[in-house]
Amino acid sequence: MAQSRQHSRMPRNLIIGFLVLLILYSLAGFLLLPWWLERFVPEQLSQRMGWQVDVTDISANPFRLSVEASELTARDSSEETVVGFDRLMIDMNFFQLIRGIVGFEAIQLEEPFIRVDLLEDYSVNFARDFQAASAEDDALPEEQAGAEEDQAPPSVYFGQIDVNGGELLFRDYTQAEMAEFRITPLDLTLSDLATWQRDDRNSDYDLQAALGSQIIEWRGNLSVTPLYSNGNLMVSNVDHETVGHFLAPYLPYDLRGGKVSVSSDYELQSGDVLYFSTRNGRLLLEDLAVAPDAQNEQPGLTTASITVDDIGFDLNAREAVVGQISVEQPNVALARNKAGDIDWVAGLAAFNENNQQKEPGTEASEPASTEQPFRWSLDGISISDGRVSWKDQKPGSPAELTLEQLSFSTGDISSEMEDPMSYKLQTALASGGTLSLNGQLTPLPFTLEAAISGSGILLAVFEPYLQESANLAIESGTLGLDGNLDLDGQQDPLTGTFSGTAEVSGLNLQLPDSSDRMISWQALRLAPIEYNVHPPRLEIGTVTLAEPTINLVRNTDSVHNVAKISLPPKSVDTASEPQEDTTEDESFIFRIGQLMIEKGALDYTDRTLDPAFTTSLDQLNGTITGLSNVSPQQGKVSLKGRVGGSASVEADGTIGTLGTEETSNLKLTMKDLSLPALSPYLSRYLGYGIDSGKLELDLDYEITGSQIDASNRVIMDRLSLGQPVASEEAVNAPVKLGLTLLRDGNGVIDVNLPVSGDLDSPDFRIGQVVMRTFVNLLAKAATSPFSVLGSIAELAGLSSEELGKVRFEPGTTRLVQGEAEKLAALAEALLDRPDLLLNIRGGVSPDADGLALLRDELAASQNGALSEEVWQEAREAYLAGERTLVPEAMSNLASARGAALQEILRDTHGVPANQLFMLDPSRSAEVSEDGNVIVGFTLDAR
Repeated sequence: MAQSRQHSRMPRNLIIGFLVLLILYSLAGFLLLPWWLERFVPEQLSQRMGWQVDVTDISANPFRLSVEASELTARDSSEETVVGFDRLMIDMNFFQLIRGIVGFEAIQLEEPFIRVDLLEDYSVNFARDFQAASAEDDALPEEQAGAEEDQAPPSVYFGQIDVNGGELLFRDYTQAEMAEFRITPLDLTLSDLATWQRDDRNSDYDLQAALGSQIIEWRGNLSVTPLYSNGNLMVSNVDHETVGHFLAPYLPYDLRGGKVSVSSDYELQSGDVLYFSTRNGRLLLEDLAVAPDAQNEQPGLTTASITVDDIGFDLNAREAVVGQISVEQPNVALARNKAGDIDWVAGLAAFNENNQQKEPGTEASEPASTEQPFRWSLDGISISDGRVSWKDQKPGSPAELTLEQLSFSTGDISSEMEDPMSYKLQTALASGGTLSLNGQLTPLPFTLEAAISGSGILLAVFEPYLQESANLAIESGTLGLDGNLDLDGQQDPLTGTFSGTAEVSGLNLQLPDSSDRMISWQALRLAPIEYNVHPPRLEIGTVTLAEPTINLVRNTDSVHNVAKISLPPKSVDTASEPQEDTTEDESFIFRIGQLMIEKGALDYTDRTLDPAFTTSLDQLNGTITGLSNVSPQQGKVSLKGRVGGSASVEADGTIGTLGTEETSNLKLTMKDLSLPALSPYLSRYLGYGIDSGKLELDLDYEITGSQIDASNRVIMDRLSLGQPVASEEAVNAPVKLGLTLLRDGNGVIDVNLPVSGDLDSPDFRIGQVVMRTFVNLLAKAATSPFSVLGSIAELAGLSSEELGKVRFEPGTTRLVQGEAEKLAALAEALLDRPDLLLNIRGGVSPDADGLALLRDELAASQNGALSEEVWQEAREAYLAGERTLVPEAMSNLASARGAALQEILRDTHGVPANQLFMLDPSRSAEVSEDGNVIVGFTLDAR
C-alpha cells in the first residue's frame, strides 16, 4: 500500500519539479536575464570601450529563446553618441542549439546608429576608444592567441538578419576641414547564412543605403566556409563633393561638379588561391566639371556624360576588359599665360612636385616582378559633340582658337601596343572651316598613318602667331589642305612623309596700323606637295599664284611699307642661351618644279615726291621653273606684263641654284612707257617736269652670289621737258643742252648705263644707282657738250676736243689746212639735232694777228719789197707799243672770221641760219703751238 502511494506521488513530484524548474526558468528568462543584461552590457562596453551606455529596456522570452532591447545609446568620452538603436530583437533556434549550432532564427535591428570617425592618424574612433580603455589590461598570451587562431570557427547559423532604417555617420578628420557624411536609410537583409560548409546552398543578402540622393545597392549570395560570394554592386549618383573629398589627395585638379554611378557583377572565392573577377561592369559619369586649380572661376573641363560599358576584371588572369568609352559633349578650355605655362600642365607639375616632397624616395625603382604582365583591352573611345577652346596670352596680341562639333573615335586598343589602332577625328573651327583626320596608329614601335583634310579654315584666327615673326595683320584668307601623313619611329631619328595639296584663298595682308591692302591674292595652290621628315626635303610640283597683288608704298620718311613687316630683333642673352649642336644637322633640300603667276599686279607709290609718284604693273603672267637649292640646278624665268596701263614688259632668263654662288642671268625689256608718268620722279633730279616722251628699257643682269653686273640700255623717244621744278637734288647743269646733245637725229636718246655692285650692301640700290648714272651722264653732256659729239668727230678722224674750235692763219680769214673737215663734222651734228644751237665768236690775237696785219701793211706801202731790216725794226716797235694799227683793223678781222665760219656752215653745209648765232668777237684769242689763231664754238639748246 505504501509502495502504491509512493508510485502515485512520483508523477506528481515530477510535475511539481517540472513546474518549479519552469518557474525558475521563466523567472531567470523573464526577469533575471534582462536584469543581468541591463547591467552587463553597459558594464562591458564601459570596460572595453570606455563608453557610457543607456538602455531603456531589455526583455527576454525564454520560451521563444528571444531577447529584445529598446533604445540603447552609447556615448564616448566627449559625450557624443557612438552607437545606438531603437530596437534589437534576437530570436534563437532551439533545435539547432541542441545540435550544437548557435542558431539565430531571426535578428531584427531597427533604426541603428553608428558614428565612425576617421582620425588624423587614419585610425578610427572605435580603435582609439578600445585602446584607451584596455591600456591597463594584460595582453593575451601569444600561446593562447596562437591556439585560438588555429581553432575552427564555431558553427553559427543566421536564418534572417534584418536591419531597417539604419544611420551611419562618417566623419573625416584627415584633411584640413572635417567632412561629415550621413548615410541614411541603411537597410540590410541577410538570410540563411551558416559558418560551416554547405554544398547545396548559399546565403542571400541585400544591402541598400543612401547618402542623400546617393544610393548603394548590393545584392547577391554569400558562403562563409569556404568564403564565396557573387552578386551585383551598384553605386548611384555619387556627387562630386563626396568623390572629391576622398580623392582630393590623388587629384591634381579641382573637382567642381559631377555624379558617378558604378555597377558590376562580381565573384569572390577564397581557398588556396584567392579568386576574384567582375563582369558586366558599367561606369557613368554625368555633368562632370573640373577646373585646373582652385583659383579659376570657371571649370576648364565639362562633359554631359562619360560612359564606360562592359567592364570586366580577372585578378587571377591579371586581365581587364573594357567595352567602349563614350564621352558626350565634352568642353575643354586650355589657357597659356604670358610666361608660357599651360594651366592644365602647370597644375599637374605642381601636384607632382608636392607629392615628391611629401613622399621622398618614392622615385626609387622597384625590383622587377616575376608575375605575368597585366593585360587589358578596350573596345574603343568615342567622343561626340565636343568643344575645345584655346586662349593664349603669350603672343603680343592674345590668341583665341575654338574647335566645335568635335567627334573622335578609335578602334580596339589593347596592352599589346604592337597592334595598330584605327582612329577618326572631325571638327569645325568656330571662326570658320573644318578639319578631319583618320588613319591608324601603332604605339610600339611608333607608326602613324593619317589622312588629313581641311577646308575653309579662316587664317585671321592665327594672326597673333604670325605677328610673333612679322608685323602683319590678316584681313581675310582661308586655308585648305588634303594629304596623307606617314610617320615611322621604329628607328632613331623619326622618319616620315607627307603627300598632298594645299591652297590659300582670298588672302589679304596689311600692316596692323593701316587699312590699306599690302599683299593679297585670289588663290595660292601647291600641288603636289612631297615632304620628307628625315632627311628634310620639300618638293612641290606646281605652285600656282592667281591674281597676286602687292601694294608697295614709300612713305614720306623714305621707309617702304614692306620694310615695316620685319620686327626689331629681340635682345637675347647669349650667355644663358644653350648653344645648338649643328654638327649633325641635315641640310634642308627643296625643289619647286614650276611657279605659275596668273594676272599678277604691283602698285607702287612714292610719297617722298611732290606730287607723289605712282605707277603700276599688271597683267603679269608667266612661269618660273626649276627652283632648287641643290646643284646643279638652273631655273628658267619667262614673265610678261604691263606697266602704267600701256607699256609692255617682259622678263626672261635663267636662275642658278638658290643659296649658292652660281650665276643667274636675267633680261628685262620694257616698251612704250609714257615718260610724263615718271615726271614726279625724274623732276627731282632734272629740275624740270616731263611734258612728253616714251621710255624703253633693255636690261641685262648677271648675278653671281650677291655681286651684280648689269647693263641698262635706256631709250627715250621725243623727251620734252615741261615747267621748271624746284628740287635740291636737281643736277646743277644745263639740262636742256644735255638732253639735246644726247638725242639723235630722230629725237631719240639711246644710252647704256653699266652698273655693278654688291646687293648685300645696304648702300647699294640698283634703281638709285641707274638713275644717278643717267644724271651724271646728262651733266657731263651739258658741261662738256662736244664730248657727246665724239662719235661724229671720230668718223672725221678728229677728237671731240678738236670739234669745238678751228684755227685761222694769222691776219687772215683763211682756215688752216684740215680745219674745213671740222666744220663739216660740226654741221652734220647740227643737222641731226635741230634743237642744238651753235654760238660763233670770232676772235683775234693781238700779237699773232697784229704782227701779220702790220707786215701786210708795210709790204703794201713798199710795193711788196719789204726788207728784213725794216720789218724787224717795225716788229720791235709794235711789240713795244710804239707803233699801232688802224683802230678798226683788229675788230674787222675778228668779225670777218665769225662771218666766214657762219657762211661756210650755212651756205656750204646747209646748216639752217636759226641754228647759228654770232657772238661779240673776242680780242684775246688763243694761239696754237704752230702760231695759228684759235676761234672756239659753244653749244646751246632751244
